[in-house]
Amino acid sequence: MVRYLHTMIRVTDPDATIAFFELLGLEEVRRMESEKGRFTLIFLAAPGQEGVAEVELTWNWPAEDGSPAETYTGGRNFGHLAYRVTNVYETCQKLADAGVTINRPPRDGHMAFVRTPDGISIEILQEGEHLAPAEPWASMPNTGEW
Repeated sequence: MVRYLHTMIRVTDPDATIAFFELLGLEEVRRMESEKGRFTLIFLAAPGQEGVAEVELTWNWPAEDGSPAETYTGGRNFGHLAYRVTNVYETCQKLADAGVTINRPPRDGHMAFVRTPDGISIEILQEGEHLAPAEPWASMPNTGEW
């Protein structure tokens, strides 16, 4: 038997990344810090999905001399995380209002892409049937990569 546990992504700013996922509706469910390993693991899940479908944020602490532990590039190389939402337009508007760039707008009333502060692609999918095309989304161009 195999059971999905979580998806791990490395982050450089845990607070910014947690704030981003909170905009999507996820909540922190647990945290573990390793003084010896110099890292923090933060687990997030949608309400009711704790222990079922979680995102693990791994933050490697700065070196003892204060220099960054590591620089991460190419978030798109990871692929993406996907979340189903009740209203893709409302979710995208909430994210945009908070300053998040909508890289691939939900022109089709079904799918959008945004990126975390560390460049990880997040796919946002409409639950159920596609919504009717609506402005400003229907005519909004893509921005950057997703």
